[in-house]
Amino acid sequence: MRSGDDFRHTIRRGAKGVQPTLVTHVVPGTGGPTSVGFVVSKAVGSAVDRNRVKRQLRHLMRDRIDRLPDGSRVVVRALPAAQGVRSATLAEHLDAALVRAGAR
Repeated sequence: MRSGDDFRHTIRRGAKGVQPTLVTHVVPGTGGPTSVGFVVSKAVGSAVDRNRVKRQLRHLMRDRIDRLPDGSRVVVRALPAAQGVRSATLAEHLDAALVRAGAR
């Protein structure tokens, strides 16, 4: 997902799943390719920290994208608590947030 309009639509219309380190917004799809976008603000930390968190989340979503309905739009927003958290913890939070948002 690259367009600001896609991000805005997904955040405004999608179901929300909240966890201590991240928030997911999910709009279920009706077909076509599933798209995922990431929001990691400066509140998370330096550029190095933000990119590390973004890479971790991208890797975790790669394993979970097949479990989402086709055509879904997902925005994963990292919270400041995501900085320095182990990947296993992020994985647990991501799974729980997706379940809460009704994506799985």
